[in-house]
Amino acid sequence: MTRPSFVRIANGQGFWGDSILAPVRLVREGPVDYLTLDYLAEVTMSIMQKLRARNPNAGYATDFVRLVERILPELVEQGIKVVANAGGVNPRGCMEAVAAVIAKRGYQGVKLGIVEGDDVFGRIDELVAAGEPLANMDTGAPLATVRERLTSANVYLGAFPIAEALDQGAQIVITGRGTDPGLVLGPMIHEFGWKPGDHDLLAAGTVAGHIVECGAQCTGGNFTDWRSVPDMARIGYPLIEMRADGTFAITKHAGTGGLVNESSVLHQLAYEMGDPRAYLGPDCTADFTTIRLRTGGRDRVEVSGVRGGPPTPFFKVSASYANGFKAVGELTISGPEALAKARLCAEIVWQRLALDGAHYAPEERLVEFLGANTCHAGIASAEREDPSEIVLRMGVKGSDEAKVNRFGMELVPLVTSGPPGVTGFAGGRPKATEIIGFWPALLRKSFVTPKVTVVTVGA
Repeated sequence: MTRPSFVRIANGQGFWGDSILAPVRLVREGPVDYLTLDYLAEVTMSIMQKLRARNPNAGYATDFVRLVERILPELVEQGIKVVANAGGVNPRGCMEAVAAVIAKRGYQGVKLGIVEGDDVFGRIDELVAAGEPLANMDTGAPLATVRERLTSANVYLGAFPIAEALDQGAQIVITGRGTDPGLVLGPMIHEFGWKPGDHDLLAAGTVAGHIVECGAQCTGGNFTDWRSVPDMARIGYPLIEMRADGTFAITKHAGTGGLVNESSVLHQLAYEMGDPRAYLGPDCTADFTTIRLRTGGRDRVEVSGVRGGPPTPFFKVSASYANGFKAVGELTISGPEALAKARLCAEIVWQRLALDGAHYAPEERLVEFLGANTCHAGIASAEREDPSEIVLRMGVKGSDEAKVNRFGMELVPLVTSGPPGVTGFAGGRPKATEIIGFWPALLRKSFVTPKVTVVTVGA
């Protein structure tokens, strides 16, 4: 096949809940070859696992299905390919839902691909029996301490299965858990024919994916110099122009809001970086100290010089477990001496709970006074003593659901049985919700076999 000299890859989703307008605008406001969409985070996998336990047809990002229906004409008419990890813990269910939408709209011959094999939740005991400890990477704690409370376990697959689905002609590729940069690296491998030993090229693709994985965070979103960011309401989401030699540009569609400059790209490069000389992934390691940036024009940053090395023999496992319950509620305290009144309100709650036999250890309690320098306490200016209003946020956590729920019954009474100026509580009593704990581990790659399936709608 004839290889292209460069490919345009846009990322229109940084997390499940990101702007639905972003991918719509990306395919309508300028040329795009690939649209990537990142829906998954650690806690998302556990939520999806619970949804699927209740309904075997659930467990994927339903937003993605609605998005495909909305932009289907552009995808078909412009030949745009889509790569999304919207499959969650049920890529096949997601594919079937997308296929139904395509068929309903009357399109024929659209190829859909899925990547499976990342979900190892049902194999945990088998893996441990085979000698895989799955100990916590951060603490070294053995898996046995949370085994009975596990709610999900998925490995971060690499980009080559995505490329395989594209090689088989898939226009839309749906995956479960994989690395965030892998969503854009897969199309590069497919388009340019990069191989597993091309470590520098794979590292360049990984760096490109890392820069755009959080959507608009590299185009002016969440940017320290926020006053310099124009038209943030219409902020443009990022576009990679990748060349076959591994050099690339980060830009956005002309006429959109936001900005792309060396500083905005550097801000995102530092995100979750870890060891800058060894950014680890399942396909390669990347040396961030070799990255070279230069301004290539308005809203355009050229990236070159990226060096890489071989990957480790392990996949990272993202597991989650039930870790108790929490309840959090808020009140607004207004008027003179608002902060003093908010402090009194907090004490009243704890004392009334104790009167009823509900005692909470200090580590089980949360008390915050929003408006008095809570977020940047000890970093920014000193606590304000004279604000005219304070948001009192209180919460508890613990293993006893009933005890956590008992806390929620003592906030509302403060409106009439506390100091004056208490208001702003219209959401009902805070109720106990489950806390999801994160359990990172390592698993030898030999225990995981990715599976790629490509189907044709209407075939």
